[in-house]
Amino acid sequence: MERDELAGWLRLALTPGVGDGTARRLLAAFGLPDAIFAQPRDALAQVCSTAQAKALGDLPPDFDGALSRAWQWLRDADGAAVARAIVTLGDAAYPPDLLHTADPPLMLYVMGRPHDALADLAPHAIAIVGSRNPTPQGEVDARLFARSLASSGLTVVSGLALGIDGAAHDGALDGAAPGMALATVAVVGTGLDRVYPARHRELAHRIAQRGLIVSEFPLGTPPLSPNFPKRNRLIAALSRGTLVVEAALASGSLVTARLAVEQGKEVFAIPGSIHSPQSRGCHALIRQGAKLVESVQDIFEELNPGAAAQDRAATASEDEEGPAPQGLLAQMGHDPVSLDALGARTGKAAADLQVELLELELDGQVARLPGGLFQRMARG
Repeated sequence: MERDELAGWLRLALTPGVGDGTARRLLAAFGLPDAIFAQPRDALAQVCSTAQAKALGDLPPDFDGALSRAWQWLRDADGAAVARAIVTLGDAAYPPDLLHTADPPLMLYVMGRPHDALADLAPHAIAIVGSRNPTPQGEVDARLFARSLASSGLTVVSGLALGIDGAAHDGALDGAAPGMALATVAVVGTGLDRVYPARHRELAHRIAQRGLIVSEFPLGTPPLSPNFPKRNRLIAALSRGTLVVEAALASGSLVTARLAVEQGKEVFAIPGSIHSPQSRGCHALIRQGAKLVESVQDIFEELNPGAAAQDRAATASEDEEGPAPQGLLAQMGHDPVSLDALGARTGKAAADLQVELLELELDGQVARLPGGLFQRMARG
């Protein structure tokens, strides 16, 4: 991309009062951004409001600074370990599935593998989303499902948030074959010159090495709360289907699932305990028609009916993975349980139970939850 071309697209995207919808109408009427800005105000006013036509005649605030930042960011890629690109609505590398959404962004900032991989991403990708505060089992499930999906050649798309998102990216990176083009794609709600949350800085670096980080927001954009629900439409659009691992009823993951349905994409949900608030969103999705998922095989069967001959030993949750649990694990069941309840079930003293639970916790078979609860962990 040349600097003049970047300037035209950036000016159109940053003009106050001119949203993406108006910009698309202007592009349809006049062609590329340079042609839009060459129009007289009365011609522009035939397509947009008088106020918008007037705003298009002036440079956006701090436009020179924004252009310099974006241009320098692109130029710095020459010496960087990962590629950088800005993909516009008129670019051949622009993802076609985004064009079919209600509000495709004018520009995408991309960092990582060659950006043209975006154009063919959706047919080979699955989104995994869920709570920022998952249960230990939910985090394990996200990691195992992502690992199995990536090992089968599917790219995992998520949002780089804490909790389920981070576990999904991590699992995909662990499971992807060395030669896989895109292990995972992170769609973020900030400018690409920032990493949010900060604790995912190392994870973001790993994603850029073996996948892509994508944002519709200009460089310098801080983590503003309205931007995160907005980016969810991109997560849904860049995937063939969306798997919700854990979600409360008010979770943004349900927004992603709704957007996936609106885009004609598949929605999958993992059920959980009826006592867990983090399972209620998934249960609501299942009642609304989402595919109930107990293993990765369930996803393959939905995406490829009659042709999902995947190895069930590689799935995330199989009862036949090992011998039936014995002793305390068998008494715990699968729901969170208190020390008092375990005492009533087993007849053991609290001190003895605490010793056994600590041993199981250190072995990764039991997780300690808030409120003095314990939960048996399924492990792949």
